[in-house]
Amino acid sequence: MKNLGNMLKQAQQMQAKMAEMQATLEAATMEGQAGAGMVRVTLSGKGDLKGIVIDPSLLVADEREVLEDLIIAAHADAKAKVEAMMAEEMSKATSGLNIPGMGGGGLGGFKLPF
Repeated sequence: MKNLGNMLKQAQQMQAKMAEMQATLEAATMEGQAGAGMVRVTLSGKGDLKGIVIDPSLLVADEREVLEDLIIAAHADAKAKVEAMMAEEMSKATSGLNIPGMGGGGLGGFKLPF
């Protein structure tokens, strides 16, 4: 019965840490760049698009495909930074917890829906 009590306590700790992590992600933003900073994309910590900045020199009809590619590359850069931040926050949230089935103190490869 003592183990069950410990598991419940750890689950409550994890729930509190997860709520804190979600608040941190909600407040954070990450910027990705492409074309030496000529295109910049800002994402929230949850991956929502918050802004795009395009250097005016790219706004030429003949350069449309280049601009499109740069936007995609800047988004991918920002998304990779958001994912790295999420992984770091998840690691912080689950450190020290040893809940069975969670991979020895972590989420054991579980992917969260945000």
